[in-house]
Amino acid sequence: MLPPRGVRRLVLAPLVVLIAIALAVLAPPLAVLSVACKLARHWTRHGRAKRMRTLRALCFALAWFVGETAALTVFGCLWIASGFGGRLDTEPYQSRHYGVMRWFLDLMYRTAQRTCGLRVEVTAPPDAKAAAGRPLIVLSRHAGPGDSLLLVHHLLTVCARRPRVVMKATLQLDPSLDVLANRLPNAFVHRHRPGTVAGPRHHTEQIRRLAAGLDARGALVIFPEGGNWTPLRWRWAIERLRRRGLDNLAERAVAMPNVLPPRAGGAIAALAACPTADVIFVAHTGLDRLASVRDLWRSLAADQTARARWWRVPAAEVPRAAGREAQVSWLYDWWQRVDAWITEQNADPVRSLTALLRQVADGLDVVPVRIPHERAVIGRVILRPQPGLVQHLGPRGAGRVEEPPDRGPARRGEGDVRLAKAVSRRLRPDPEVRSRRHPVADRLAEVHDPLAAKRREHRVVEGGAGADVGALDTHVIEHAAIVPAAADSPRQ
Repeated sequence: MLPPRGVRRLVLAPLVVLIAIALAVLAPPLAVLSVACKLARHWTRHGRAKRMRTLRALCFALAWFVGETAALTVFGCLWIASGFGGRLDTEPYQSRHYGVMRWFLDLMYRTAQRTCGLRVEVTAPPDAKAAAGRPLIVLSRHAGPGDSLLLVHHLLTVCARRPRVVMKATLQLDPSLDVLANRLPNAFVHRHRPGTVAGPRHHTEQIRRLAAGLDARGALVIFPEGGNWTPLRWRWAIERLRRRGLDNLAERAVAMPNVLPPRAGGAIAALAACPTADVIFVAHTGLDRLASVRDLWRSLAADQTARARWWRVPAAEVPRAAGREAQVSWLYDWWQRVDAWITEQNADPVRSLTALLRQVADGLDVVPVRIPHERAVIGRVILRPQPGLVQHLGPRGAGRVEEPPDRGPARRGEGDVRLAKAVSRRLRPDPEVRSRRHPVADRLAEVHDPLAAKRREHRVVEGGAGADVGALDTHVIEHAAIVPAAADSPRQ
């Protein structure tokens, strides 16, 4: 349950200031320690240190909390200058608050560029200039951390718009967002509880009021999916449609694996409340792979690129006069277009080899490598994303020694490699993300090519079969057609 506004302001706002001060004091010694440890332990063969995730995270956190502290200070000064809140809803003070929002988001965007190597590529509609002087209703896909902040930042800085955002009420736990979002026209979606007014009708009425108040500079931002895309939410959304008897929409949702099925109520209400508004559809990819804290932490080791595609539908082409069923079908048609664009981007082998292998079963996939005159040995192991799904059966005989890559001949005698066996009392991986119950498909895979051993045994590195390995999947993937072997490597 969300704490009352007074409690949030009196507890969380001072806490942000204390965290900012602590980070400012501890950041220099922590940064030096992080660099020293990284240089001491993780030098590559080329003599260049790997990406320092701890240092990146520390710099970004420091910029975030210092920025929040500065924003809260400005908000307090504006509250006093406005007569202790008496004129906060007037145009001059609304403009100042949008200015603070633009400054903060620009600060975090530049920080992400410098510390995390973030690049954002946006393909705008060719007729974008035709939307100048007209209100906008922006319907965007929601996937990955920070995608909403990047969208609002683009609307503020590039499009010179004043965004009105429909967001979850729990975001008010962030002190600066709590103050800013409640002083500007925005809508908060609360979790529905039986017997309360915070249900779908109340949320639809909030969106209708926001849309009706749009002017030539306004942009109403709605995420029709209702939350960040994850494989689990995708499955739940399809099951929810089927429980409601919407089998046709459920089948269409099954054919859109990259997005959640849109909830049409808020979008349709916004279209009806502002008949002069153009509609912008936004698709993006690059951040959607970061579906957990672990994924986010791993992503700090490399630069990130987010790509977005915008489409504009002029007000005259929006089916506002059609029936609800036709409007829902129109929204699903556009969502299919969004899904197709994401599939096309992920299908580019240069951009993402992982996307080509995203249907690989989760857990442990063992690929035997055929070596002349020898038994098969493990040449490639895919662990994604939960090593807890691997079953270690223990040694079954002599001679099975785990060996690192070295210059000497690889030791033989590891034993036969057999296909992965199904484990009783486990749901079959489809693939799996969670390691205990209710496996969920994340449609991602990581391929780790073995390093080439030097000078001996056909340049083969054995995967260290220290024991027989059983996996929770009956499917073994043949990667030969996907990952071509080197000329001097054994055929896989």
